[in-house]
Amino acid sequence: MNLKTTFLTILLYAITCQLSAQTVAYGTCPHCWNTDSLGNHRAVLQFTGDGKYAKVVIPWRRRDTDPEHKRIIIQDGKTQHKVLNVKLATVNREKGELYFEPVSGNGLYYVYYMPYKNEGRSNYPKGVYLLPEQTASAKWLSGLAGKKGIPSAVVKQIQSSDSLNSFYTMEVIATAAETAKLIQSHPTDSYLVFPEDRMHPVKMKKDLPQRWIEKGLQNSFSGTALRGEWYAFQMGIYAMDSLSDVHIQFNDLRSATGNLITANHISCINTDGIQYDGSPFAKTVSVSTGTVQAMWCGIQVPEQTMPGTYTGNLVVKVAGKPSKTIALTIQVSPQILSDAGAGEPWKMSRLQWLNSTMAQENTVIAPYIPLAVDGNTISLLGRKIALNADGLPAQIQTFFTPEMTGFSDTAKNLFTEAVHFHFDEADSLYKPVWKKSGVTFTQQQPGTVSWEAVSSTDRLEMKVSASLEFDGFMNYTVKLTALEDDDLKNIRFHLPFTRAASKYMMGLGLKGGIRPSSYDWKWEVATKNQDGAWIGDVNAGLQYSLRDEKYVRPLNTNFYLQKPLLLPTSWGNEGKGGIQVREDKKSVLLNNYCGKRNLKKGDVLYFNFTLLVTPFHPINTDFQWVTKFYHQYNNLDSIKATGATVVNIHHATPINPWINYPFIEHNKMKEYIDEAHARGLKVKIYNTVRELSNHAYETFAMRSLGHEIYSTGKGGGYSWLQEHIGDDYIAAWFVPEIKDAALVNSGMSRWHNYYVEGMNWLVQKVGIDGIYLDDVAFDRITMKRIKRVLTQDGHPGIIDLHSANQYNKNDGFNNSANLYMEHFPYLNRLWFGEYFDYEKNSPDFFLTEVSGIPFGLMGEMLQGGGNAWRGMVYGMTNRMPWSDNADPRPIWEIWDLFGMKGSQMIGYWSENCPVKTSDPKVLATVYKKNKSAMVSIASWADSTVDVHLKIDWQKLGIDSSKAMIIAPLITNFQDAALFNEKDAIPVLKNKGWLLLIVEQEF
Repeated sequence: MNLKTTFLTILLYAITCQLSAQTVAYGTCPHCWNTDSLGNHRAVLQFTGDGKYAKVVIPWRRRDTDPEHKRIIIQDGKTQHKVLNVKLATVNREKGELYFEPVSGNGLYYVYYMPYKNEGRSNYPKGVYLLPEQTASAKWLSGLAGKKGIPSAVVKQIQSSDSLNSFYTMEVIATAAETAKLIQSHPTDSYLVFPEDRMHPVKMKKDLPQRWIEKGLQNSFSGTALRGEWYAFQMGIYAMDSLSDVHIQFNDLRSATGNLITANHISCINTDGIQYDGSPFAKTVSVSTGTVQAMWCGIQVPEQTMPGTYTGNLVVKVAGKPSKTIALTIQVSPQILSDAGAGEPWKMSRLQWLNSTMAQENTVIAPYIPLAVDGNTISLLGRKIALNADGLPAQIQTFFTPEMTGFSDTAKNLFTEAVHFHFDEADSLYKPVWKKSGVTFTQQQPGTVSWEAVSSTDRLEMKVSASLEFDGFMNYTVKLTALEDDDLKNIRFHLPFTRAASKYMMGLGLKGGIRPSSYDWKWEVATKNQDGAWIGDVNAGLQYSLRDEKYVRPLNTNFYLQKPLLLPTSWGNEGKGGIQVREDKKSVLLNNYCGKRNLKKGDVLYFNFTLLVTPFHPINTDFQWVTKFYHQYNNLDSIKATGATVVNIHHATPINPWINYPFIEHNKMKEYIDEAHARGLKVKIYNTVRELSNHAYETFAMRSLGHEIYSTGKGGGYSWLQEHIGDDYIAAWFVPEIKDAALVNSGMSRWHNYYVEGMNWLVQKVGIDGIYLDDVAFDRITMKRIKRVLTQDGHPGIIDLHSANQYNKNDGFNNSANLYMEHFPYLNRLWFGEYFDYEKNSPDFFLTEVSGIPFGLMGEMLQGGGNAWRGMVYGMTNRMPWSDNADPRPIWEIWDLFGMKGSQMIGYWSENCPVKTSDPKVLATVYKKNKSAMVSIASWADSTVDVHLKIDWQKLGIDSSKAMIIAPLITNFQDAALFNEKDAIPVLKNKGWLLLIVEQEF
């Protein structure tokens, strides 16, 4: 039975049981009832009869699919008590026929028809709808049976708890009879087109809205736009047969005087646009039978357009089906809208941001310098890469001091020999001879250098296409083609590190720390977000990641298991691949292998990989000492008084209420930022990509894009998501106080274009000084674009990254630093972070996973306020005021007293550190000035120990005969004390000292 026959049957049946005509008013009643127990929706009844029985038919036209399985609660309007004697006669999507006892006689009664309770965590709730219950007494039910002439209550209004929860108008369903009648009246059509304005986003996929039935089918659309506006509207496509390749052809709009808005100014975001990386975007839209597809369109009215009425048409085209022409009339008003409508989010004009190319040019970002090519060697900030004839690195060198505060004239080599592949032939008698074409540079720009090289035998060809960017990121495409049939025992990719450049390791299931001498790893993408590692020392290192041509960035931060890595066809080889770490007297070999391969002539495999050469730049210690953060929305004078210099505004605050959508209260935000600037404070806001508030105006427009913006998932979560999104999504963070419910983004998409444009708008129109990232779900392309727009026109563009520890089951046992290293070149500070253990981990873990120092960054602590003594060894404090009474101000005061700005940080990891202790588990970092120094001591010993200082006075630059060693009083940190060089200094377990060594003047 086809759709038309089915609906005809429904129509014939519905004629015999048509609902009585009743016009229902819709409204909202904020704060009128407890939604967490009664739900978000109710019908308001007026009863004017008498007796113990009342009847009501509520034409609620519900979009939920199982109303018969949800409880109905009737409340007495006078007493607010629950009415117990209730009988449900008919409950379906179209209506509810109920009988109840009007306990208080005449008056108002409320019918709550979607009550739920929240289960699960407060920030990740699960709305569970209450099942029907039987509360009526047997006596009352007995009296109801056979009773005639029961007075009816009148439905005065159907109310929602607020406008966001309202189903009106686009989620009030058409009845089956109405839909059947509509289909019957168009017997030859495969689909119907419903033009719709931007104020009524199409929200339902499986139902027609009653609004379309009342309006009737129309073949025209008209609207009013301002000059310069990107004017948004929709075409709702209802499929009565399966549709494929649905797209819209736009034609010129012409005024009576002959002026034009040409077709190239009109577009549809569902089918065409620009991808996040600047490449063209095209999507084929299909619509299954009986469903609705919204096609969002936009007209960019040029500012120079003459006011007037412009007419033309658009044509909806479907593969194999007749097209439909919709007349289009746009009244262009005289007013010029300079921001295309972006300042008024309700206009939906920001949908054009999805196709933005802003900041895509790979221009060099400070402090980096243009790339320079000399022969086969490429120089960049603090590093050099020499290429071999096969296009792979022959050597990588770094030129950073061990302290990471500057540059060295002496190179530090990463490799003992060139990076290379081994193709192990199964035929031991076959000895292939590789011919190498040499390197050919295909692009030499300040921001990017690209090259190619081809190597071949008579059986195999390896084509290398690679690029290096100004920050040290290298992207390799290695295409292996079988020129003849070939059996291989193994394919191995070798990274032969020097021991000096491979002291530490992080990734592949290893927490950051001292690299093991031997280690074996295998692919487990279903549960492990692992495809590479970082190997290095503080001032030289390399992160690498193994990929092939099908690589898709997985989800992260609690959601990895729902969209994990794809096993590379090449490297993974159905589980045969893996990585071995082996150390000998001279080198450390990382052997990346894929196992046995039987290649047929013409077979192609991609052994792609990325390299990221660390560090990126020296650490900026002065920025660390003078930039002090206050992490809370508060009175600005109070913040100023703490000594903080930067305010981080999180979401769920009055000026930034909705997570990752800081546009609704932008006027309040601007006012606050202007006041902060007047006081010499900077303001950064919480705004990232991973999840998006349900308050976003574009929610349903982006849902029309399938899973481009929002991830597929099992649904559930907070009631709003279940009631309005329906299914096929992942519920994310929820703020109970303001009922902000978020959906998980899908990964790499055009939403990143929107994000870049939005950030630019916030800089230019609101004046933000930077952003506070709470984990990151975009790649380095987007990060570079963000840094460009944040720092344009002299803006500071401060970017901090906070991460919860990713080394857990839900995150695939990755390391936060390893996961986000591609973003480190553009960050100003790390906040690692929630679930990091500052008490039980080694100093090597602190150094590699928390401090940021091996990458040119400095960090702060977060979980429980961190460990103040250990933190200071790395120049870290904690955040104020959310630090569990670990107030950083006493440390800030000592910094200011000593004068940290301009001091030289010499960490314990440097052989040049002039102060050490007698215990290898008690470490010392020196902050050196002329004739004075601050020494931070922290213990990782198992108990309290007494240590002696080992001071190289010459390196310290202080006359030992004139030196005083002072422990100043620091609240909640240490008591005041005075020491001399020979004193045993007691160091408590997990604690330490801040000592001032000063040269006295006599």
